[in-house]
Amino acid sequence: MANTAVADADSGLTGAQLAARHGLSIADTRPTLTAYTRALWSYRHFITTYANAKVTASFSQARLGQIWQMLTPLTNAAVYYLIFGVILNISRDVDNFIAYLCVGLFVFTFTSSTATGGISAITTNLGLIRALHFPRAALPFAITLTQLRHLLAAMVVLVGIVLATGEPITLEWLLVIPALLLQVVFSIGLALALARLGSKLTDLKQIMPFVMRTWMYGSGVLYSVQAFTDNLPALATTLIQLNPMLIYIELVRHALLEGAPVTSDIPRLLLLATAWALVVGVGGFIYFWRGEQEYGRG
Repeated sequence: MANTAVADADSGLTGAQLAARHGLSIADTRPTLTAYTRALWSYRHFITTYANAKVTASFSQARLGQIWQMLTPLTNAAVYYLIFGVILNISRDVDNFIAYLCVGLFVFTFTSSTATGGISAITTNLGLIRALHFPRAALPFAITLTQLRHLLAAMVVLVGIVLATGEPITLEWLLVIPALLLQVVFSIGLALALARLGSKLTDLKQIMPFVMRTWMYGSGVLYSVQAFTDNLPALATTLIQLNPMLIYIELVRHALLEGAPVTSDIPRLLLLATAWALVVGVGGFIYFWRGEQEYGRG
């Protein structure tokens, strides 16, 4: 009798009216931005677990395991110091060049690795995307969280290097916290934007190494930022000073190193760092959300 009553109530309704009556919606429609944000938050445990699994898997075949989270940045710093600090003797222009170089490398590598991973976040997880229903932004978020774990391990190494090279502990060290938090927001937005672009332009993955290498050289990672002012026209110097990675690197250098050269005063750097985080973080999230229904198609 109950089934008959339901059938009678549904009789004469259009398809759209039936769907509305029973709470159905069109498959693969894009949710509202608010609903999408809530759904993403509800998957926070999945994001954390997925990121932890990626970290564990990346070192599962290595005998030293996750110790490589610290050894990798340290080895990279040693190679760059040998080339730029010893062979090319760039260190003569910078006090405490070892710590100066390590700050630049560790901070830049976090965003660089996040961006590179973001490009393939969709294309390398098509099986997961097509099999399960979840906010696709969870994948770039998980990649960022994975790289953040590597960065935190690298920061432990960095603190040891800074102290070993004679830098004192000061209250300005606290500036590292907001600087890195702003960089994380910026990097998440960048990963989200590149994830959508990478899902459409598969050749982008081949171009990115060249883009990242150029970006690194323009971010004062390997040499004194004073070289920009000394060797470039005023307009080019101004544009480079707006480079977000240069800004985040300079904030951390100023916090940890006494006398580290910077291109702008600290309040201006903090203002620019916040602006970049908001524009890229929020903009990247919205840009990715607008393509939600496209991922995994084709």
